[in-house]
Amino acid sequence: MPDTKGKKILIIDDEPDVIDLVAYNLRAKGLVAETLTDPAAAIDTARAFQPDLVILDVMMPRLNGIQLCRMFRADPALKNTPVIFLTARAEEHDRVQGLETGADDYICKPFSTKELVLRVQALLRRASLASLSSAPVGASVTNRVALSPGASPQLRAGRITLDTERHAAAVAGEPLDLTATEFNLLRLLMERRGRVQTREHLLLDVWRYETEIETRTVDTHIRRLREKLGPEAAWIETIRGVGYRFAENEPAT
Repeated sequence: MPDTKGKKILIIDDEPDVIDLVAYNLRAKGLVAETLTDPAAAIDTARAFQPDLVILDVMMPRLNGIQLCRMFRADPALKNTPVIFLTARAEEHDRVQGLETGADDYICKPFSTKELVLRVQALLRRASLASLSSAPVGASVTNRVALSPGASPQLRAGRITLDTERHAAAVAGEPLDLTATEFNLLRLLMERRGRVQTREHLLLDVWRYETEIETRTVDTHIRRLREKLGPEAAWIETIRGVGYRFAENEPAT
């Protein structure tokens, strides 16, 4: 399991007490924490600091967290940096909006510092796996997850192709610009084709979280993945009340 010590975390929040608490607990685990209370300086600070992960408040003056996350995702140097939203906005539509913006996780205030640290470490371990291989030019995939025993490195279904060794996915020969999470989610579903995967199992196998997390996260990422698959989206079937399955036979059009 990759070591997370020495990894750099940028904490952006307009509440000094919050960033001091978060920074203290991260540093206690051997992480390097940089804090920022002015969201207007976030992009310049991030470009200079080059964080391995960003913890971002949502409700801030001048620039809110949603706007900042979009700016991160649009910046070539920062677009693959994992982002965790830390916010007092706990309504479901707020969590969904945060995840759809491109955040990797969403934690509500008040929060458990132990849980926050565990989630930070989980995301860092995923990102650390990127160093084991290089992604193809133009791809946004940033981490590699080991194949299941006996799994083929070449996965195909209809017009979908997925190469686990090159970390490349395509539909009808056109490359898909998938995030790390989307790539791993598609890989796992295709590997287990025809078998129903519960949301809880997907969280464990794809996100590798060690603590309980909102299963809505899975639904949001599935929706984003389907959008990118376009006409091939029907391969991912919803099993109501249970989870998802990659179809064993080609779906009817």
